Amino acid sequence: MAFKRYAEAVWQGDLQSGKGAMSTPQSGLFADQNYSFKTRFGDEKGTNPEELLAAAHAGCFSMALSAVLGKSGFTPERIETRAEATMDPGMDPGPTITGVQLIVSAKVPGISAEQFQQIAEAAKAGCVISRALSVPVTLSASLQG
Repeated sequence: MAFKRYAEAVWQGDLQSGKGAMSTPQSGLFADQNYSFKTRFGDEKGTNPEELLAAAHAGCFSMALSAVLGKSGFTPERIETRAEATMDPGMDPGPTITGVQLIVSAKVPGISAEQFQQIAEAAKAGCVISRALSVPVTLSASLQG
């Protein structure tokens, strides 16, 4: 059965001087986390959508890799994944994520480097977030009174 996960964002003001807050009310993990033009395109402290996408991808891939390793008869002791989302602010029609690099290292007893590489590739292909990066996005828009 399908289920939904959600997060919320509120933005106030224009793009460059405005500010926003993102929350995950469903899980309660974080509430009203600061984000702004400067946290997204500069080095001001706060989060940004690309960082959260990278975190989701790193977490999803680590779980997918554990699952594929398990199905192949291996039990990982530790999986460390870094997801680097690259954004090009100079693209047309606007800033664009041009790729995500997954960098993983793992401690998996009894596996060869070749087996690990094949399993990691299968996990990348099967990871929900990897697949989501190419799905259609729908929109429902309304004005507040």
